[in-house]
Amino acid sequence: MTTNRTLSIHQPEDILGYIPHMLGYWPEDSLVAITMQGKLIGATLRVDLPVLSPPEGLACFAEQILSYLIADEAANGVVLALYTADGWNDGTVVHRTAPLLDALRASLDRAGLIVRDAWLVGAEYWRGAYCEDAGCCPVPGFPVERIKESRLSTELVYRGSAVGPSPAKGAEGLCLARPGAHDPLVLEAEDMFGERVLLQWRSEACFDAVLAVWHHVVDRHRQGNPLNPADDAGLMGFLRTTLKIPAWRDAVVVMAAAGIASAKSGAAGFDFFTDEDAHGELFDPREVGVDPLETIDWAAAGSGDPRYVFTYGDVLLGMHPELPCWKDLDALQQVLAGLSVDNEQGEVAASAMTLQGWIFWCKGMGTFAHACLTRAEEAHPGYRLAELLMGILGQGAICGWARRPGSAWKGPRNAPV
Repeated sequence: MTTNRTLSIHQPEDILGYIPHMLGYWPEDSLVAITMQGKLIGATLRVDLPVLSPPEGLACFAEQILSYLIADEAANGVVLALYTADGWNDGTVVHRTAPLLDALRASLDRAGLIVRDAWLVGAEYWRGAYCEDAGCCPVPGFPVERIKESRLSTELVYRGSAVGPSPAKGAEGLCLARPGAHDPLVLEAEDMFGERVLLQWRSEACFDAVLAVWHHVVDRHRQGNPLNPADDAGLMGFLRTTLKIPAWRDAVVVMAAAGIASAKSGAAGFDFFTDEDAHGELFDPREVGVDPLETIDWAAAGSGDPRYVFTYGDVLLGMHPELPCWKDLDALQQVLAGLSVDNEQGEVAASAMTLQGWIFWCKGMGTFAHACLTRAEEAHPGYRLAELLMGILGQGAICGWARRPGSAWKGPRNAPV
């Protein structure tokens, strides 16, 4: 679920044109529900279409949709879009989808969420779901080009938005990894650092160094300077090494979402640090071009206000902080995509894919999350975190941030359009 963007909508084509830009792809076999706060768009929810029978199943599905949408407490209305390929050729699409729309309307009406309109969208045509006037909604419908060329869709493209491939086709095309093969220097650096730091995984000094490097890389990416294997082989090799340690892996996403103080305090809370067990010379971030004193204010990180320091569990479930740092999470996802290559096997690829899946889940983009987690399990069967997150997805759970309009992700630029 994503929410709260300022847009100028004048006709149905504008809302339907907004949806694929908000989701990042053109939905297929999906229900999209958008809450309305008066004339303002609120939250956007996409779920797979259910089996369109029996009635009892549709009623349960409608109640589940209601449970998601009432998280937008300011909403007083809903618009719906059903994406389906069935029933267009024989003209039965309205009849096929009517039971689902009736069930949704009944559940939403009881909660005071009035269904203001609904549309059916296919591969070639779209039409109003409730319109029976052939003069207004001709059979089979209007060409979908009217949506793609709508005023709002054109405006969003002009502002830098793009519609990517559907994640229903799997991880292919989602830019979750680099194309081609790894630069040999990256793998050489990974091996070299692995021999040094993997035995130091419970060292507080090494933990601090890991966070300093990741903080630097995420900040660098936000400033438009992504990693390049030709120039950053050592740095990329080190980052890949850190993804092999679950505690470091988890600390990185907690830091990106909730800050360095939560990453530090959470690790300490698990009695993570035992410096006496460190082996060999400790890693110095300066070896990969990062000055930890310039990167992080460690004094502030170590004395964070307890009201704004959160446990790993709270962060990983999207319960706290009230508003995560979406810009850092966006940048982290792109950094992770650059650390593995297409069809790579092994623990590093599984870790990078799993963390990307978690970020997509936090954004309310369950289909993207599923594609990432499926790829993670293919790369490293039995990868524990991927299995846990896949179980959460399978239960239909939505991240806490995505459920709250004030904290939900607001699109690629994390700012109102």
